[in-house]
Amino acid sequence: MMRLPPFTYLAPKTVADAARLLGEHGADAMIVAGGTDLYPNMKRRQFEPKVLVGLGAISELRGVRGSASRGLSLGPMTTLTAVSQHAEVARHYPALATAAGLVSSPQLRNMGTIGGNVCVDTRCNYYNQSYEWRKAIGFCMKKDGDICLVAPGSSRCWAVSSSDTAPVLWSLGAHIRLTSADGERTVPIATLYRDDGIDYLAKRHDEILADIVLPPADGWRSRYLKLRRRGSFDFPVLGVAVNLRMDADVVSEARIVLGAVASLPREAKPAAESLRGQRLTEEAITRAADLAAGPAKPLDNTDYAHFYRKKMTRVFVARALRSLAGLDDGVDSTEAP
Repeated sequence: MMRLPPFTYLAPKTVADAARLLGEHGADAMIVAGGTDLYPNMKRRQFEPKVLVGLGAISELRGVRGSASRGLSLGPMTTLTAVSQHAEVARHYPALATAAGLVSSPQLRNMGTIGGNVCVDTRCNYYNQSYEWRKAIGFCMKKDGDICLVAPGSSRCWAVSSSDTAPVLWSLGAHIRLTSADGERTVPIATLYRDDGIDYLAKRHDEILADIVLPPADGWRSRYLKLRRRGSFDFPVLGVAVNLRMDADVVSEARIVLGAVASLPREAKPAAESLRGQRLTEEAITRAADLAAGPAKPLDNTDYAHFYRKKMTRVFVARALRSLAGLDDGVDSTEAP
């Protein structure tokens, strides 16, 4: 049986108190939200904090506020189940409802939070193993070792972004509010991520994700498709988020963001740009899908072969666009050919 290491648990009642505690304990402290990813990682000794600052007692971090016409505010402690079932989210931001509803299993979605999924750790076949397994192969750069076992000649870690909701929120143009004892700042969610498997979040250690802000829906139409081996529980080995604004039957704006193909969500800007001013014909869809495969740089560090995941980028982008064009082929969003 894998056991948690010893730690002190602190339960602040306000965001300000949580920020103060993080500042006081420094690198010894970590935030815990739902704990569905953190606690297993602690059991495997991938994280070894001496202090956990729990956010569960902070009521201001829970709930969905606002409206699609003005924009929604998602409290980061809102469960993934609640996000996936919220009427305004499901109707006006369907890709987000889909992504939240495809994370892991129902039991874990009832515990896991939208904020936790936004900030979830990167993954790799050589890292997400027990301590004994990792020790037997000499550890890896991400924890306890000094080389990347996926790319031994590389000077960086190539662990993969494993969030379902991050590429969707990026495609929706979401912003996040970060709070610390020194104040707060609001930034586009796209700036939260770095292309580094270890240092993958561009927020300070003492900053708390305090809010996720969605812009007004304003005619945007979105889809999210996920590739994984099993239809429940598994992390994505490919996520495709597509968000379009249509003027009659012509695309006026588009965003396409890929998940699980790099250490951060990867925006496929040339693919999205190719759709502007175009009708969603089969030709336009095929061209955009081909362009979207360019930014996908999967390595052999998750499930399925990397060349297959690259190929599936084209397939899933095309499927998402066909769905938005009303040409849906009826294939389930997690089903692979």
